[in-house]
Amino acid sequence: MAERYAISSGSVFEEKYGYTRAVVDGDRVHVSGTTGFDYATMTISDDVAEQAEQCLRTIDAALAEAGGSIADVVRVRYLLPDGADFEACAPVLSRWFGAVRPAATMMVVGLLDPRMKIEIEAEARLTR
Repeated sequence: MAERYAISSGSVFEEKYGYTRAVVDGDRVHVSGTTGFDYATMTISDDVAEQAEQCLRTIDAALAEAGGSIADVVRVRYLLPDGADFEACAPVLSRWFGAVRPAATMMVVGLLDPRMKIEIEAEARLTR
């Protein structure tokens, strides 16, 4: 049976809403939708590109705890309340995923907090 365990970012949202930052299931890592909050300070930038950067730092930290990295990401989903904001995120996303080239989906959706301008969800396959 494959090993399954949870990785927490320490976010207050995880306890409040009953989820965890990531679940490792064998060689797969499923990273929950991650917003631009810096969970250590519970602050969030007003800038969508800075939020995207923070999302990816949080995702990368969860993957590192699982024994992987951004290079292991095979699928990513970008959720934005305003589709016009996506272009401002392109340089950040290209820097993180340009060499990885995961399958990707971009969606315009409502997010829980009006300060949230992007949420990113990722799936990775560990190659350890």
